Amino acid sequence: MADHARSDDTAGAIAETHSLGDGPWTLTPVARGALGQIWKLSGNGCSYAVKELLFGCDPAQVAREAALRDSAAALGIASPRLHPDRHGAHVSRLDSPGGTWVKLYDWIDGDRADPGDPDVLDWFGRTMALLHQSGEGAVETPVDWYERCPDDADWEDVLKKVRDAGLPWSEELDRFIATTAPPLAHWVTPSAPGGLVTSHLDLQPQNVLVGRDGPVLLDWDNAGPVCAEREFARALFVWSGGNDVDIASARRLARAYREAGGRAVLAGPESFSMLFATALNYIHVQAETSVDPAVTAAQREFAARQTVTCLRTVPDLAAVSLLVAALDTP
Repeated sequence: MADHARSDDTAGAIAETHSLGDGPWTLTPVARGALGQIWKLSGNGCSYAVKELLFGCDPAQVAREAALRDSAAALGIASPRLHPDRHGAHVSRLDSPGGTWVKLYDWIDGDRADPGDPDVLDWFGRTMALLHQSGEGAVETPVDWYERCPDDADWEDVLKKVRDAGLPWSEELDRFIATTAPPLAHWVTPSAPGGLVTSHLDLQPQNVLVGRDGPVLLDWDNAGPVCAEREFARALFVWSGGNDVDIASARRLARAYREAGGRAVLAGPESFSMLFATALNYIHVQAETSVDPAVTAAQREFAARQTVTCLRTVPDLAAVSLLVAALDTP
Protein backbone atom coordinates (compact mmCIF):
# COMPACT_ATOMS: atom_id res chain seq x y z
CA MET A 1 0.00 0.00 0.00
CA ALA A 2 1.58 3.25 -1.16
CA ASP A 3 1.92 6.31 1.10
CA HIS A 4 -0.04 8.80 -1.02
CA ALA A 5 -2.68 6.76 -2.79
CA ARG A 6 -4.88 3.75 -2.20
CA SER A 7 -6.41 1.57 -4.88
CA ASP A 8 -10.11 1.06 -5.34
CA ASP A 9 -9.41 -2.55 -4.35
CA THR A 10 -8.24 -1.39 -0.92
CA ALA A 11 -11.30 0.84 -0.49
CA GLY A 12 -13.51 -2.06 -1.51
CA ALA A 13 -11.77 -4.40 0.93
CA ILE A 14 -12.40 -2.01 3.82
CA ALA A 15 -16.05 -1.64 2.77
CA GLU A 16 -16.46 -5.42 2.52
CA THR A 17 -14.79 -6.01 5.88
CA HIS A 18 -17.30 -3.64 7.49
CA SER A 19 -20.31 -4.82 5.46
CA LEU A 20 -20.89 -1.39 3.93
CA GLY A 21 -22.33 -2.69 0.67
CA ASP A 22 -21.20 -2.67 -2.95
CA GLY A 23 -19.28 0.30 -4.30
CA PRO A 24 -17.67 1.80 -6.04
CA TRP A 25 -15.71 2.98 -2.98
CA THR A 26 -12.82 5.44 -3.01
CA LEU A 27 -10.18 6.50 -0.49
CA THR A 28 -8.88 10.07 -0.28
CA PRO A 29 -6.00 11.11 2.00
CA VAL A 30 -7.02 13.66 4.65
CA ALA A 31 -4.37 14.07 7.36
CA ARG A 32 -1.33 12.39 8.86
CA GLY A 33 -0.94 12.06 12.61
CA ALA A 34 1.84 10.68 14.78
CA LEU A 35 0.45 7.14 14.74
CA GLY A 36 -1.72 6.95 11.67
CA GLN A 37 -2.92 8.23 8.33
CA ILE A 38 -6.53 9.40 8.06
CA TRP A 39 -8.46 8.65 4.86
CA LYS A 40 -11.96 9.52 3.70
CA LEU A 41 -13.82 6.46 2.46
CA SER A 42 -16.66 7.42 0.14
CA GLY A 43 -19.33 5.44 -1.69
CA ASN A 44 -23.06 4.75 -1.87
CA GLY A 45 -23.73 8.35 -0.88
CA CYS A 46 -21.94 7.84 2.47
CA SER A 47 -18.58 8.84 3.89
CA TYR A 48 -16.47 7.35 6.67
CA ALA A 49 -13.12 8.15 8.27
CA VAL A 50 -10.52 5.40 8.05
CA LYS A 51 -7.51 5.48 10.37
CA GLU A 52 -4.61 3.46 8.99
CA LEU A 53 -2.34 2.48 11.90
CA LEU A 54 1.24 2.92 10.70
CA PHE A 55 3.09 1.36 13.62
CA GLY A 56 1.09 -1.74 14.46
CA CYS A 57 -1.90 -2.22 16.72
CA ASP A 58 -2.80 -3.23 20.26
CA PRO A 59 -6.33 -4.72 20.05
CA ALA A 60 -6.74 -4.45 23.83
CA GLN A 61 -6.10 -0.70 23.63
CA VAL A 62 -8.68 -0.39 20.85
CA ALA A 63 -11.19 -2.17 23.10
CA ARG A 64 -10.50 0.42 25.85
CA GLU A 65 -10.99 3.19 23.30
CA ALA A 66 -14.34 1.78 22.17
CA ALA A 67 -15.57 1.27 25.75
CA LEU A 68 -14.66 4.80 26.88
CA ARG A 69 -16.08 6.38 23.76
CA ASP A 70 -19.39 4.53 24.25
CA SER A 71 -19.65 5.47 27.94
CA ALA A 72 -18.88 9.10 27.07
CA ALA A 73 -21.58 9.09 24.39
CA ALA A 74 -24.07 8.02 27.06
CA LEU A 75 -23.14 11.21 28.95
CA GLY A 76 -23.87 13.35 25.89
CA ILE A 77 -20.27 13.81 24.74
CA ALA A 78 -20.40 13.79 20.95
CA SER A 79 -17.74 11.72 19.19
CA PRO A 80 -17.41 9.71 15.97
CA ARG A 81 -18.76 6.20 16.29
CA LEU A 82 -16.13 3.46 15.97
CA HIS A 83 -17.69 0.88 13.67
CA PRO A 84 -17.06 -2.84 14.30
CA ASP A 85 -16.24 -5.03 11.33
CA ARG A 86 -18.42 -7.96 10.29
CA HIS A 87 -16.82 -10.10 13.00
CA GLY A 88 -17.54 -7.56 15.74
CA ALA A 89 -13.95 -6.33 16.06
CA HIS A 90 -13.21 -2.59 16.28
CA VAL A 91 -9.94 -2.90 14.38
CA SER A 92 -9.31 -4.96 11.25
CA ARG A 93 -6.20 -6.23 9.52
CA LEU A 94 -6.36 -5.99 5.75
CA ASP A 95 -5.15 -8.79 3.52
CA SER A 96 -2.42 -6.68 1.96
CA PRO A 97 1.39 -6.38 2.01
CA GLY A 98 2.38 -5.60 5.58
CA GLY A 99 -1.08 -6.50 6.89
CA THR A 100 -2.22 -2.93 7.49
CA TRP A 101 -4.48 -2.35 10.51
CA VAL A 102 -7.45 0.00 10.04
CA LYS A 103 -10.29 1.44 12.12
CA LEU A 104 -13.51 2.83 10.68
CA TYR A 105 -15.32 5.86 12.13
CA ASP A 106 -18.23 8.11 11.28
CA TRP A 107 -17.13 10.95 9.03
CA ILE A 108 -17.52 14.34 10.75
CA ASP A 109 -17.86 17.56 8.77
CA GLY A 110 -16.73 20.58 10.73
CA ASP A 111 -14.07 23.15 11.47
CA ARG A 112 -11.19 22.81 13.90
CA ALA A 113 -12.12 24.19 17.32
CA ASP A 114 -10.99 27.72 18.13
CA PRO A 115 -9.50 27.61 21.66
CA GLY A 116 -10.13 31.35 21.92
CA ASP A 117 -13.89 30.92 21.52
CA PRO A 118 -15.54 31.30 24.97
CA ASP A 119 -18.33 28.88 24.07
CA VAL A 120 -15.82 26.24 23.01
CA LEU A 121 -13.85 26.72 26.24
CA ASP A 122 -17.05 26.31 28.26
CA TRP A 123 -17.92 23.14 26.34
CA PHE A 124 -14.45 21.72 26.79
CA GLY A 125 -14.32 22.43 30.53
CA ARG A 126 -17.69 20.70 31.03
CA THR A 127 -16.63 17.79 28.82
CA MET A 128 -13.40 17.17 30.73
CA ALA A 129 -15.29 17.29 34.02
CA LEU A 130 -17.78 14.69 32.76
CA LEU A 131 -14.96 12.44 31.59
CA HIS A 132 -13.22 12.66 34.95
CA GLN A 133 -16.40 11.96 36.90
CA SER A 134 -17.38 8.99 34.74
CA GLY A 135 -13.84 7.58 34.86
CA GLU A 136 -13.33 7.78 38.63
CA GLY A 137 -11.91 4.78 40.44
CA ALA A 138 -9.37 3.62 37.85
CA VAL A 139 -6.96 1.09 39.39
CA GLU A 140 -4.63 0.37 36.47
CA THR A 141 -1.26 2.10 36.48
CA PRO A 142 -0.83 4.82 33.82
CA VAL A 143 1.57 3.79 31.07
CA ASP A 144 5.15 5.04 31.14
CA TRP A 145 4.55 7.50 28.27
CA TYR A 146 2.70 9.73 30.75
CA GLU A 147 4.76 8.96 33.87
CA ARG A 148 8.42 8.75 32.85
CA CYS A 149 10.76 10.34 30.33
CA PRO A 150 14.06 9.51 28.59
CA ASP A 151 17.15 9.33 30.80
CA ASP A 152 20.66 10.53 29.93
CA ALA A 153 21.57 7.27 28.20
CA ASP A 154 18.42 7.39 26.05
CA TRP A 155 19.21 10.93 24.91
CA GLU A 156 22.88 10.14 24.24
CA ASP A 157 21.90 7.15 22.12
CA VAL A 158 19.44 9.01 19.91
CA LEU A 159 21.74 12.02 19.59
CA LYS A 160 24.53 9.78 18.29
CA LYS A 161 22.17 8.23 15.71
CA VAL A 162 21.01 11.65 14.53
CA ARG A 163 24.59 12.91 14.27
CA ASP A 164 25.74 9.79 12.42
CA ALA A 165 22.87 10.26 9.96
CA GLY A 166 24.07 13.81 9.29
CA LEU A 167 20.70 15.40 10.01
CA PRO A 168 20.96 19.21 9.99
CA TRP A 169 19.20 19.68 13.34
CA SER A 170 21.58 17.51 15.38
CA GLU A 171 23.14 20.54 17.12
CA GLU A 172 19.70 21.88 18.02
CA LEU A 173 18.86 18.51 19.56
CA ASP A 174 22.17 18.54 21.44
CA ARG A 175 21.41 21.97 22.95
CA PHE A 176 17.93 20.85 23.93
CA ILE A 177 19.26 17.77 25.70
CA ALA A 178 21.88 19.80 27.56
CA THR A 179 19.79 22.77 28.61
CA THR A 180 16.01 22.35 28.25
CA ALA A 181 15.27 18.69 28.93
CA PRO A 182 16.78 18.35 32.44
CA PRO A 183 14.66 21.00 34.25
CA LEU A 184 11.49 19.58 32.67
CA ALA A 185 12.47 15.99 33.49
CA HIS A 186 12.92 17.04 37.13
CA TRP A 187 9.12 17.34 37.44
CA VAL A 188 8.29 14.00 35.79
CA THR A 189 7.31 11.44 38.43
CA PRO A 190 4.97 8.44 38.75
CA SER A 191 1.44 9.33 39.86
CA ALA A 192 0.25 8.53 43.36
CA PRO A 193 -2.29 5.66 43.44
CA GLY A 194 -5.26 7.88 44.38
CA GLY A 195 -6.93 10.30 42.01
CA LEU A 196 -6.67 8.13 38.91
CA VAL A 197 -9.42 8.20 36.29
CA THR A 198 -10.01 6.54 32.94
CA SER A 199 -9.97 9.31 30.37
CA HIS A 200 -9.15 10.43 26.83
CA LEU A 201 -5.47 11.40 27.43
CA ASP A 202 -5.13 13.60 24.34
CA LEU A 203 -7.46 16.53 25.01
CA GLN A 204 -6.05 19.02 22.50
CA PRO A 205 -7.89 21.59 20.35
CA GLN A 206 -6.86 19.74 17.18
CA ASN A 207 -8.88 16.77 18.43
CA VAL A 208 -12.10 18.78 18.45
CA LEU A 209 -14.19 19.61 15.40
CA VAL A 210 -17.10 22.03 15.56
CA GLY A 211 -19.84 20.73 13.30
CA ARG A 212 -23.42 21.64 12.58
CA ASP A 213 -24.58 20.31 15.97
CA GLY A 214 -21.67 21.63 18.03
CA PRO A 215 -18.24 20.36 19.14
CA VAL A 216 -17.22 16.74 18.59
CA LEU A 217 -14.31 15.07 20.42
CA LEU A 218 -12.06 12.98 18.16
CA ASP A 219 -9.06 10.67 18.52
CA TRP A 220 -9.75 8.42 21.50
CA ASP A 221 -6.85 6.08 20.63
CA ASN A 222 -4.92 6.74 23.86
CA ALA A 223 -7.82 6.15 26.26
CA GLY A 224 -6.69 4.78 29.60
CA PRO A 225 -5.81 5.53 33.22
CA VAL A 226 -4.37 8.92 34.13
CA CYS A 227 -4.06 11.25 37.12
CA ALA A 228 -6.99 13.68 36.78
CA GLU A 229 -4.90 16.58 38.13
CA ARG A 230 -2.24 15.98 35.47
CA GLU A 231 -4.66 15.69 32.57
CA PHE A 232 -6.40 18.86 33.78
CA ALA A 233 -3.04 20.70 33.94
CA ARG A 234 -1.96 19.58 30.48
CA ALA A 235 -5.32 20.54 29.00
CA LEU A 236 -5.16 23.98 30.63
CA PHE A 237 -1.75 24.57 29.07
CA VAL A 238 -2.63 23.52 25.51
CA TRP A 239 -6.08 25.19 25.50
CA SER A 240 -4.88 28.52 26.88
CA GLY A 241 -2.19 29.22 24.30
CA GLY A 242 0.71 27.04 25.38
CA ASN A 243 3.78 29.16 26.04
CA ASP A 244 1.81 32.26 25.00
CA VAL A 245 -0.48 31.96 27.99
CA ASP A 246 -3.94 33.52 27.77
CA ILE A 247 -4.92 33.89 31.42
CA ALA A 248 -8.55 34.74 30.68
CA SER A 249 -8.95 31.53 28.64
CA ALA A 250 -7.32 29.44 31.36
CA ARG A 251 -9.60 30.85 34.04
CA ARG A 252 -12.71 30.40 31.91
CA LEU A 253 -11.86 26.77 31.16
CA ALA A 254 -11.10 26.05 34.82
CA ARG A 255 -14.34 27.70 35.93
CA ALA A 256 -16.41 25.63 33.47
CA TYR A 257 -14.63 22.49 34.65
CA ARG A 258 -15.33 23.16 38.32
CA GLU A 259 -18.95 24.24 37.75
CA ALA A 260 -19.53 20.90 36.00
CA GLY A 261 -18.18 18.99 38.99
CA GLY A 262 -14.52 18.59 38.04
CA ARG A 263 -12.36 18.24 41.15
CA ALA A 264 -8.77 18.45 39.89
CA VAL A 265 -6.72 21.46 41.00
CA LEU A 266 -3.19 22.66 40.30
CA ALA A 267 -0.63 22.18 43.06
CA GLY A 268 2.40 23.62 41.26
CA PRO A 269 4.79 22.61 38.46
CA GLU A 270 4.47 19.01 39.62
CA SER A 271 0.89 19.04 38.35
CA PHE A 272 2.32 19.36 34.82
CA SER A 273 4.29 16.09 34.99
CA MET A 274 2.16 14.59 32.19
CA LEU A 275 2.69 17.65 29.99
CA PHE A 276 6.47 17.47 30.40
CA ALA A 277 6.63 13.67 30.05
CA THR A 278 4.64 13.59 26.81
CA ALA A 279 6.63 16.48 25.30
CA LEU A 280 9.99 14.86 26.10
CA ASN A 281 8.88 11.38 25.04
CA TYR A 282 7.42 12.67 21.78
CA ILE A 283 10.64 14.43 20.81
CA HIS A 284 12.65 11.33 21.68
CA VAL A 285 10.46 8.89 19.74
CA GLN A 286 10.23 11.15 16.69
CA ALA A 287 14.00 11.63 16.67
CA GLU A 288 14.40 7.83 16.87
CA THR A 289 11.92 7.31 14.03
CA SER A 290 13.69 9.89 11.85
CA VAL A 291 16.71 7.56 11.63
CA ASP A 292 14.91 4.20 11.76
CA PRO A 293 15.73 2.12 8.64
CA ALA A 294 12.74 -0.14 9.33
CA VAL A 295 10.16 2.54 8.49
CA THR A 296 9.46 4.22 5.16
CA ALA A 297 11.28 7.30 3.92
CA ALA A 298 8.04 9.27 4.21
CA GLN A 299 7.70 8.23 7.85
CA ARG A 300 11.31 9.26 8.57
CA GLU A 301 10.75 12.65 6.93
CA PHE A 302 7.54 13.19 8.91
CA ALA A 303 9.34 12.30 12.15
CA ALA A 304 12.20 14.69 11.39
CA ARG A 305 9.77 17.57 10.78
CA GLN A 306 7.91 16.74 13.98
CA THR A 307 11.14 16.68 15.99
CA VAL A 308 12.25 20.10 14.79
CA THR A 309 8.81 21.63 15.36
CA CYS A 310 8.55 20.25 18.88
CA LEU A 311 12.10 21.25 19.83
CA ARG A 312 11.00 24.84 19.18
CA THR A 313 7.66 24.65 21.00
CA VAL A 314 8.51 22.60 24.09
CA PRO A 315 6.61 23.73 27.22
CA ASP A 316 8.25 26.56 29.14
CA LEU A 317 8.41 26.42 32.93
CA ALA A 318 7.79 30.17 33.06
CA ALA A 319 4.48 29.74 31.23
CA VAL A 320 3.51 26.94 33.60
CA SER A 321 4.28 29.18 36.59
CA LEU A 322 2.02 31.87 35.14
CA LEU A 323 -0.84 29.37 34.90
CA VAL A 324 -0.35 28.17 38.46
CA ALA A 325 -0.31 31.74 39.78
CA ALA A 326 -3.34 32.77 37.71
CA LEU A 327 -5.49 29.92 38.95
CA ASP A 328 -4.38 30.55 42.53
CA THR A 329 -5.99 33.99 42.47
CA PRO A 330 -9.59 34.99 41.65
